[in-house]
Amino acid sequence: MIDFNTTRERLRNHLTVLTRDIGERSVRRPENLNRTAAYLHAFHREIPLESRLEPYGFRGMTVHNVVASLAPDRAPRTHYVVGAHYDSVTGTVGADDNAGALAVQLETARILAAPEHRKRLTAAVTFVAFALEEPPAYGTRYMGSRVYAARARGAGTAIDGMICLEMVGYTCRTPGCQHYPFPLMFMDYPDTGEFIGIVGNFRSRPFARKLLDSFRKNRQLPVIGLTVPFDGLLMPTVRLSDHASFWREGFRAVMVTDSAFYRNPHYHMPSDTLETLDFDFMAQLVESLVGFFLSPEP
Repeated sequence: MIDFNTTRERLRNHLTVLTRDIGERSVRRPENLNRTAAYLHAFHREIPLESRLEPYGFRGMTVHNVVASLAPDRAPRTHYVVGAHYDSVTGTVGADDNAGALAVQLETARILAAPEHRKRLTAAVTFVAFALEEPPAYGTRYMGSRVYAARARGAGTAIDGMICLEMVGYTCRTPGCQHYPFPLMFMDYPDTGEFIGIVGNFRSRPFARKLLDSFRKNRQLPVIGLTVPFDGLLMPTVRLSDHASFWREGFRAVMVTDSAFYRNPHYHMPSDTLETLDFDFMAQLVESLVGFFLSPEP
């Protein structure tokens, strides 16, 4: 379905721009947030997609959610959002957290926007890069996903499912390298980190099941699903990304993740660089996402 050599190369190119040419993308470096938004906006327009910058204020500065719309050639039956935050923690270039997810988002959009694929789409897809997810915005109304989800709810926008891409590029193969939050460590989950996880709340179960069933068609990318009660309030670590902003507004949403600090020892550290990432793993995720959107009934 995709050209893996080309996809791996393009993923690496995005990571090079985001983590080396631009670098730290924190509120301490607002000029780099602006450079990132400009890079994403220009990429969308090049492939081409309809793209816009949606500004909002934070502590005297203006930041932007970057929104690109992909409409199928025929009237869409469903509408999905694919989101990823583009900021990084202060002092880091954030390769896995979260430039890798951005790269996967961009390459998924590029492939789906190709004429031969667009004509097969039956769903409208909105790609959103959220300005702020990390501290000091985390948990406040200034998170980019909080702003977007609240505006979507206020406008009555129909969203059949939101896919949050959160840290999707790290693998580990030493037995015992994969950890889990309580009480999952007592269950029969793999002790190596070569799978992608899909986390949803009870409201999102039909959407999560549809996504899981589609992903499992890709035998090269193991996938594990988790449904949490009470919007994850009993297991707070599963709420630590932008999907929780959509849960808050009553939308169906899932987090697609490599499990973050339960696998990646470079989480929120300067060592979170592109050299630590698994580009084959990321390319397989692109394949799975493309396969979902090109399935007859996504």
